[in-house]
Formats: sequence, C-alpha cells, structure tokens
Amino acid sequence: HFVELIPTMTSSNRTSAALVAFCFLQSLLGCSSFTAPIPTTHIGPNNQLLRRSSRLASTATADDGSFLDKVTKTYGIFQNARSDGYDFKQSTAIAIAGEYDADAVKAEIEEQINSAPCVMFTWEASPACKKAIKYLDVAGAKYKVVRLDDPWESGNPIRAELGKKVGRSSVPCIFIGGEYVGGFDGGVGDESPGILEMAFKGTLREKLMAVGALDA
Repeated sequence: HFVELIPTMTSSNRTSAALVAFCFLQSLLGCSSFTAPIPTTHIGPNNQLLRRSSRLASTATADDGSFLDKVTKTYGIFQNARSDGYDFKQSTAIAIAGEYDADAVKAEIEEQINSAPCVMFTWEASPACKKAIKYLDVAGAKYKVVRLDDPWESGNPIRAELGKKVGRSSVPCIFIGGEYVGGFDGGVGDESPGILEMAFKGTLREKLMAVGALDA
C-alpha cells in the first residue's frame, strides 16, 4: 500500500519515499547491494513491486544528492529503529520521516490532540481514513482532521512520533477527549479498539458526547 501512495506525494518527498521502498524491498528479498537500478528478474511475486520502486527511485536527480548516500542513510535509520525494538512498520515510518526535531514534533502532536474534542490524523487517499470520516459524519460527530499528507514533509515525522506514542503507526489515528481510541477498525487493546468496534459496543457515541464532540 505504501508504494501505491508514492505517486500522490510531492516531488521531493516522492524521491525519499521511493528510496525507502527500494532499500526495504532489497532487504526483504535478500539483496545485499544498494546499486540502482537493480535486476528484477526471477524474484517471484514481488517482481512488479520491486521494479516500480526501483524505477521511482532511479528518478532522483543530482539536486537530490547521491542516491547511494540517501539509501545508506535511510536504511541506517531503519536498522537503528529495529535495534531499538520497533516493529517493521513503525521502523519504516521512522525511516521515511528521516531526521527531525523529535521534541518539537511531540509538542505539535500534543497541541493538535488537545485542540478539539475529537482529533483524527489522516492520509486523504487512505480507504480506512475515508471510512472513519464517513462513520463520524453519519454519527453527527464534530471532529478535527489533521492531514499527514499535506505536506508529507511535515506529516511523516508526526506519523513516526504518533506510532511511538500509541504503539501503532497506521492511519487514521483518532483521539477523543485527548485519549487514543485506535483507528477505524483496529487499535492496540481493549481501551483503543478503533471506532468501528466502539460503535458496535455502543461506547462511541457515549465517549463523543462526554467530551462535547456529539450533541445530545
């Protein structure tokens, strides 16, 4: 799904994202070289995906710096995140984010979380985000959307730090009354199962009303 979102990104962020996809796919497929483009024959079902990421990555220009340096640096961030105990998906989010001021990003996240009774961090093209918005609209909820893809350059660090904060890097990332409740159809435990399960249990409307995000 990540590679499929690359074409929707801005030019500079698309290059970085393509580099991430390129080096991660090499890692998954057991390739030890970071040379680009790489052979894409006889690599099974991942052939098309690897070729697409390789082609996107190979569009980097001299203005973007050395392709090899970018790949090595990005993969190093990924490896460090894995060494710190983060799972593959969270490590990917951290690597995509690159270098950033973690304290400043954390402060921005807290500010956004507390800026409205219900706050949802999203990607516009994400099917799960679209479903979450639809369900909240049907419920008549008042909520604030914080897009992590507008622009990607500032949204990627937020996604990385959100993942560290709640234990899940997927979007949407929804907070009600300052508390993480999960995404659309998943979360990290009984207290944050996602708004779909909360709706089935009858706890979503109750929680929204309690914080003023839903009229009685």
